[in-house]
Amino acid sequence: MGMAKPGTFPGDAGISREEYRRWFEQIAEMNANTIRVYTIHPPAFYEELLRFNESHEETLYIMHGVWIDEEPLEETLDAFTSEIVETFQAEMQDAVDVIHGNAELPERPGHASGSYEADISPYVTSWVIGIEWYPFMVEHMLEEYPELGDYDGTYTHTENADPIEYWLAEQLDVLFAYEADTYASMRPFSFTNWVTTDVLDQPAEPSEQEDMASVNADAIHVRGAAEETGQFASYHVYPYYPDFLNLEEDYVNYEGYDGEPSNYAGYLNDLKEAHDMPVLIAEFGVPASRGNTHSNPYGWDQGNHSEVDQGEINAHLFREIRDQEFLGGLIFTWQDEWFKRTWNTMDYDNPDRRPFWSNAQTNEQQFGLLSFDTHAVRIDGSGEWEDETILSEVDGEQLAAFHDERYLYFRYEAEGELPEEVVLYVEVRPDTDDDFRITLRPGEGVMEVIGDYDTFYYHYNEELEETEDPDAFHPIRLALNREQIRPDTGEVLPFEYEETGTLQEGIGDPDDEAYDALTDFAWSEENGLVELRIPWMMLNAKDPSQREFMGELEPAMDQSIFIEDIGLRVEQGSSLSGRYAWETWGEPPSEERLKQSYGIIQELFSE
Repeated sequence: MGMAKPGTFPGDAGISREEYRRWFEQIAEMNANTIRVYTIHPPAFYEELLRFNESHEETLYIMHGVWIDEEPLEETLDAFTSEIVETFQAEMQDAVDVIHGNAELPERPGHASGSYEADISPYVTSWVIGIEWYPFMVEHMLEEYPELGDYDGTYTHTENADPIEYWLAEQLDVLFAYEADTYASMRPFSFTNWVTTDVLDQPAEPSEQEDMASVNADAIHVRGAAEETGQFASYHVYPYYPDFLNLEEDYVNYEGYDGEPSNYAGYLNDLKEAHDMPVLIAEFGVPASRGNTHSNPYGWDQGNHSEVDQGEINAHLFREIRDQEFLGGLIFTWQDEWFKRTWNTMDYDNPDRRPFWSNAQTNEQQFGLLSFDTHAVRIDGSGEWEDETILSEVDGEQLAAFHDERYLYFRYEAEGELPEEVVLYVEVRPDTDDDFRITLRPGEGVMEVIGDYDTFYYHYNEELEETEDPDAFHPIRLALNREQIRPDTGEVLPFEYEETGTLQEGIGDPDDEAYDALTDFAWSEENGLVELRIPWMMLNAKDPSQREFMGELEPAMDQSIFIEDIGLRVEQGSSLSGRYAWETWGEPPSEERLKQSYGIIQELFSE
């Protein structure tokens, strides 16, 4: 569970008491027993957790993290920097005081604050400290401190440790000692790790960064009273990245629990065998997002999943974790996080405004089992919109539009029967010809962008095999991978992308049994109309809440324009055209909804 909701960054600590209370109820009803948090939450989190556990037969346990700011680590490439160490150790002591209900934290930018009086320590099963370690920092510390040797502390010590493991052992010793001395209390510990800094050699990995460094939990040992608590290794493991997971034949052909090929099970098998202690999969999952970022040979991609797909894939991955007899698995994540970014869309939006709208094209925002999207228009082919702007009516034909925090909606109504296809043109830039063309037919649709407004083309034209005409319409695409060379075979892996402008017909009403979150349009012969919803980013919106859009793409793609409205035109029996304007917004509208994946996970955990 993260620290953000719509309209807030994590450092705003904006989740309310009522939200925590409701979420704990829903998590318990999902048959989950453990929540992982990465940092100190506001006092209401601890108070509501204690209230829940004291008033319910079910018990919710916490795996508590201690956050460390990644920017100083990346800037200095040295975790031993005195300011970094002092700040982190103070954060660890605050976290200990917080779970024991004995903290008064002052207001600080980017941190929760207040009076912490709820003692939830009986329900905190473990510490999982730190973040995904920056491999260049791990490697630099190895070069900077070649003769450091091993750490010899009160509760922890190391054997044949690298500097990062020495540093981690020292921090864990401080954590153990502070909780033992102050509260006569201890609990098992771990530190965050990920595939990038695992202990396995991956000769098929094309990226040097993804296999250049290791952080080994087995180099750290406990002694004295800490032996009563023990330790475990923690890894974030997803099925689609790094690339060696999709390339290494031993993984791709490995037989999973159900007898089918599973690169995920293959990697898990090696990871578990590499450790002498229990291993926790501290993050796993796929997003229910329209946008995609990375592919997987079995379709367990980093995006472009319906909510049903999300639930079924997550359930499959958890069964692989159970079959391999891991300590457990934690689904990432409880709630959608609108502030998030991802590499193939982050250059196209305003980073300071991400929490104020919902970007269907950025997969990182939609890993949650809890959605916040309002669905102001329910795309189902009925044409029954609660609100709308009629842009044009001619001889019985009609063009209407509306919007919410996630989509721009269009509706075209014909006079009598629908034509074989409906073509809609969209103008975003003032004083230009049409910027987008949308062609819809029963069962299929496509959205295209004019060449000189195609961010993908200007970003990746060197990787494209053919020169494209900037005056023609281009398909709308998302990059999935740069061209790479597989080091163990010399194979050239080509530049990979996906046509995200392909539009899917379906039902976009979450209350309908046939709901599909990937629905783009509904074609209704019965009602003689077509309904369409387009994610804001596919219209080159950088921040629709302030009507900020991409400007001209040359000489650089960092230019913005602020528009008054958007022009729309349909040329069918009559020419319908008009302009749609909307009010800017600050606090975004949002509406909590449990995704379809929630029910699938609820059934899984009941087993």
